[in-house]
Amino acid sequence: MNGFHEVRFPLRIALGTSGGPVRRTDIVSLSNGREHRNRRWHDARRRYDAGSGVRSIDDLYAVLAFFEARAGQLHGFRFRDPLDFRSCAPGQAITAGDQRIGTGDGVTVAFQLVKTYADAGGATQRTIAKPVEGSVTVAVAGTPVAAGAWSLDARTGIVTFSADAVPGPGDVVTAGYEFDVPVRFDTDRIDIDLAQFSAGRIPSIPLVEIAP
Repeated sequence: MNGFHEVRFPLRIALGTSGGPVRRTDIVSLSNGREHRNRRWHDARRRYDAGSGVRSIDDLYAVLAFFEARAGQLHGFRFRDPLDFRSCAPGQAITAGDQRIGTGDGVTVAFQLVKTYADAGGATQRTIAKPVEGSVTVAVAGTPVAAGAWSLDARTGIVTFSADAVPGPGDVVTAGYEFDVPVRFDTDRIDIDLAQFSAGRIPSIPLVEIAP
């Protein structure tokens, strides 16, 4: 059975990788010169090439060992996006008010972490299923909530309030956090040529985002 390993791809290599979000849009040109555009994927799917983060033989071996431990494409794992890994912009400090994750009704106790990308023209909401444990802060109606009043499932990104701390009707629930991207290797083969590597040729090591 396919599985997910709650381990992170080597961080020093991840910070040098290339890649980002990919979307799928169908575009049909109409006879009047206009276009009809249809979004095939509701959410973006991120792709990375970890090869660009490999700087030494030790890095190459670390990737090889990690690849073997995941059995190639079989098991997913956590990956730190070098640019987008916080509830806020990269240069800002995380706060409990960064992202709105729901509105209380006096009954609901569980809220999924999400991140919203928005400007004056539109907005897209992304589910955050792999938060970094210990980085999450939560607020209700603008007031930070002590960690003992809520718990986090770091495997799903769901915040659950205790019975005596349920957000009241109309109370906005917000959160701040760091997070990883759930990915897998997008190949069952890694070609390594040490002579070519020494000459500056970096092997391609593709990663692709998967459903959490």
